Amino acid sequence: MNVTNTLFLIISSILVLFMTTGLAFFYGGLVSQKNVVNTMLSVFVMTGIAIILWISVGYSLSFEGNIYGIIGNLHNFFMNNIRMGSLNDQKIPTMVFSGFEMTFAIITPALFVGSIVGRIKFNFLLSFLILWSVLIYYPMVHLVWSSQGLLAGLGILDFAGGTVVHINAGITGLILSAVLGKRIKPSNTHYSLPWVLIGTVILWIGWYGFNSGSALGISNIAVQAAMTTTVSTGSAMVTWMILDMIISGKPNLVGVCTGTLCGLVGITPACGFVTLAGSFWIGIFSTLSSYIFIHYFKDKIGIDDTLDVFGCHGISGITGSILVGLFATKYVNPIISHNGLFYGGGWYQVGIQVLTTVITIIFVSAMTFIIIKVLCLFIPMRVEPKEEKIGLDKSEQDEEADYTVNISNQLANSHSYVSMHKPDQRDR
Repeated sequence: MNVTNTLFLIISSILVLFMTTGLAFFYGGLVSQKNVVNTMLSVFVMTGIAIILWISVGYSLSFEGNIYGIIGNLHNFFMNNIRMGSLNDQKIPTMVFSGFEMTFAIITPALFVGSIVGRIKFNFLLSFLILWSVLIYYPMVHLVWSSQGLLAGLGILDFAGGTVVHINAGITGLILSAVLGKRIKPSNTHYSLPWVLIGTVILWIGWYGFNSGSALGISNIAVQAAMTTTVSTGSAMVTWMILDMIISGKPNLVGVCTGTLCGLVGITPACGFVTLAGSFWIGIFSTLSSYIFIHYFKDKIGIDDTLDVFGCHGISGITGSILVGLFATKYVNPIISHNGLFYGGGWYQVGIQVLTTVITIIFVSAMTFIIIKVLCLFIPMRVEPKEEKIGLDKSEQDEEADYTVNISNQLANSHSYVSMHKPDQRDR
């Protein structure tokens, strides 16, 4: 065991796991007060379910065996017959590597929750998660990150999850929200803007485990991934803020936080392959593409993606995945077979990135639609209109995020009533 690399990956795993909590705060702060508990629960519960799925079948389907380059096999159900102490090329135990990859299987489905909050039945979402993990996520991991995967064989460059995580989650959220339909009464009020900022900061911190950890050890590539992640995020944040100031006249916190996430998403597939200058431009173009889609095209396609999961993760993920073909360079990472277009490699890698991105979109779209239609035969997908109106916190969980506020208001009103009607000495 290489103790340094092993410790590095354990810390990275903890950071990625922490991201799910950050996402719960981010989404919980963005939704209206009546759907806060349901939203945060829907995100956080992914943790437990994804852990059980990964240990039972996920690791085996992702990394063990090979069926036509699409998926692994079930020969190692519940990690049986896998030497957990065996070491990979970085001298990291299989158990630690599996734990790191498991955290990706947790955060990815939590991302698409933001597309359908406030109107989907909780039991449908849980059932969908199970089928989605087995039929979409694990095949995507095998296709891209297994040495025997079909897309890996084509030469895709996806350092930390542009296709596997962000395009996957974005397209899934888009299809889910399209089939589910629009909200009865969309609300632009946010429960807690401080929560949105807290969630964004937690996600940014956790993203270093996400991106740098994908180097699977302490190396120049891990350091490069950390710095490119930082630069891309900074340029994306400032770009969104400037766009808001030019177009709407005022910067706003939600916009700055959204731009921050776009920069994190866009650099994810490229962070271990590009220079700092490349990451700067990837951050800018990722934000530009997401901003244009959210503000000018989202309403035209008529799909109610509640928290812009496709607009942020899908669009920025697609942009970042394609831009790898422009900015990738062997100067940063010698394992690259072909330099990007801007580094003398021609159009080859651009073509590979476009092809594999299109394959990902088609595969995820088709499988998501099929899973939804099959599940709808057995489980209602959408809550009743009256349940949606009162909010899913009450109808699905029978809890409130701010039950203490109502008590405080009642006490305040009662004190006010007493002070207004308190008799003086003359009345006595």
